[in-house]
Amino acid sequence: MSPDVVFKARRAVIDGHQTSATVTVSDGRIAAIEAFDSAPPDGARVVTLAEDEVLLPGLVDAHVHVNEPGRTDWEGFASATRAAAAGGVTTIIDMPLNSVPSTVTVEALETKRAVAADQAYVDVGFWGGAVPGNVPDLRPMHEAGVFGFKCFLLHSGVDEFPHLSTQELHEALTETATFDGLVIVHAEDPGAIDSAPVPSGTAYGTFLQSRPRAAEELAISTVIDATRATGARTHILHLSDADALPLLAAAQAEGLAVSVETCPHYLTLDAEHIPDGATQFKCCPPIREHDNQDRLWAGLEAGTIRTIVSDHSPCTVELKRLDSGDFGEAWGGIAGLQLGLPAIWTEAGKRGHDLTDVVRWMGQGPADQVGLTDRGRIAVGAVADLVVFAPEEEFVVDVTHLLHKNPVSAYAGRTLRGVVRQTWLHGSPVDIDQAPRGALIRRG
Repeated sequence: MSPDVVFKARRAVIDGHQTSATVTVSDGRIAAIEAFDSAPPDGARVVTLAEDEVLLPGLVDAHVHVNEPGRTDWEGFASATRAAAAGGVTTIIDMPLNSVPSTVTVEALETKRAVAADQAYVDVGFWGGAVPGNVPDLRPMHEAGVFGFKCFLLHSGVDEFPHLSTQELHEALTETATFDGLVIVHAEDPGAIDSAPVPSGTAYGTFLQSRPRAAEELAISTVIDATRATGARTHILHLSDADALPLLAAAQAEGLAVSVETCPHYLTLDAEHIPDGATQFKCCPPIREHDNQDRLWAGLEAGTIRTIVSDHSPCTVELKRLDSGDFGEAWGGIAGLQLGLPAIWTEAGKRGHDLTDVVRWMGQGPADQVGLTDRGRIAVGAVADLVVFAPEEEFVVDVTHLLHKNPVSAYAGRTLRGVVRQTWLHGSPVDIDQAPRGALIRRG
């Protein structure tokens, strides 16, 4: 079979290094990686990258709230996957809540798959949910192909996705340990939140006080204890509090199967520069101070944090309460799916990191976490999801040019470095003006 396409790149991120290469793609997968001056096979389409471009693997975002069905005015599969492709993300894993129904049964999973099937511009997988009373549903969802189960330890923000008590967390972990399932946890302690000041008004400092660091640490301790007691696999979502890193490092050193992620907004934005009334910055857990950000970066460098994902949690403009600027009333969530790569690359470069680090954190790491070991890397046999990236080109974020459904962004007006010029899915370029070609994928 003749190769479909050959990429010739003077710079490509391959096997943890930047190198020149000729990458041959056949039948949607990478068939060969050879020297840059290698002659392409007869009949192949040749794509030669410009001097200022780098060939990256497509990124994997394992934390995306698409919200469809039920809240499609917040976001939907068509808009979310177009935005993903524009941001160099070729695989997303959709969260089980904010859609209606929540993905807490096989029937709800099939409803969501049916809605997504003809709208995906990139590949889409699904998380299930662990809520009170659905322990009997966990194994069937696992066998139906979800990548794991999300739970909350406090109110989720939507009533149809209730949180687990400590006892219910143990019950869910006891069940998932029987089939080596993964439970991913929004870890904030409800007692600590209830004891904190009530968020209201326009002062960001008041909102920050309403989500204290101790809430994350107490909840993470609860998850670690439950992991130890049950032998299950757990993953801490969207770590905001760097004070919790020693707890997580100790658990990992003990041999417990506890992993952790963080998000671009925690690594690139800080509380000191959030104006009062700027509710586009509201998320839970919150964006904290600059010294905390520095220590999150140190956690990445040490390997305690292994993945960076968007936690893309959009809503309508009205729900952000930009008119009143009241943090107590506004929906909490950052819409960042399209901007994660340039946001992280902009900050990582300032801190002495290169694109191999970014690919490890945003491509290979999330792919490995969910068992998609043929994605997030340029390797023979891997899926030919590729990104042509101009790392030195800068742009100013204009919310009206983003492909998210609603024009709200915490990055509005910021100058970011790094432009995605092309995204290739399964060896073909993504064209958001044509019919979508993304696949619905399953665990395993």
